Amino acid sequence: MISASDVTFAYDGTPVLAGVGLHADSGRVLGLIGPNGSGKTTLLRILYAALTPRHGAVLIDDDPVGALKGRELPRRVAVVAQEAPPELPVTVAEMVLLGRSPHRSSLQAYTAHDHRTAAAALRRVGIRHLADRNFAALSGGEKQRTLIARALTQQTGHLLLDEPTNHLDIRYQHEVLQLVSALDITTVVVLHDLNLAARYCDHLVLLDQGRVAKAGPTPEVLTPEVLEPVYQISVRVLEDGDHVQLVFRPRDEPSAGPVAHRRPAVDAQPYEAH
Repeated sequence: MISASDVTFAYDGTPVLAGVGLHADSGRVLGLIGPNGSGKTTLLRILYAALTPRHGAVLIDDDPVGALKGRELPRRVAVVAQEAPPELPVTVAEMVLLGRSPHRSSLQAYTAHDHRTAAAALRRVGIRHLADRNFAALSGGEKQRTLIARALTQQTGHLLLDEPTNHLDIRYQHEVLQLVSALDITTVVVLHDLNLAARYCDHLVLLDQGRVAKAGPTPEVLTPEVLEPVYQISVRVLEDGDHVQLVFRPRDEPSAGPVAHRRPAVDAQPYEAH
């Protein structure tokens, strides 16, 4: 479980988040969505203690995230961030094996179990054949899948991902998110693609100008009434089996329906996903 309450943050005096709250349970995928600059990545970084909020609290299984020191935090939370790791002269297998580091002391060698865990993660993301390749020589998509495999190798109860489908083609976008959604852990993922969010997220938190504009089960958030004032684009929702498909149209197209005038983002309220 991950929860945040009344989170407020600013960069150099410029407000980025104001009174944001969320609650994500084990076995569920909570998606963070919103326009560019709405605070999604900042909020995610606060959840794994890369940033400290000016106000508010983040709990990991009822423990304050700031109290998880040393190896305890990476034993509890795995992160796939947007920032690329240093271009170290390591193989793909060695990069993925680093996911086992929180479970070893600095003087302990990796065990046979560690190697089996890393190999299984490579297979799950479809890059077992790249194990001996130099990580720095990979394509952007291959690097992304390597980092996801490293996070899986940590075997934590919580997984945080910032735009994990970046650099991936359509097939692997769906394969990676299908894999993530099948994990029986607490997952929070930042997504720009609302149709991917519609298919793979159980609940959504929609951020707008640093506040929660709407939070709830995915079908309740992905509606024209909610999305159009935030994204300033015409939205049509189509039924697609158990999911919905969103169709967007620029506001200046002659056939586009009217879009509601932009309204101020509503005051944030903590959201509990069940």
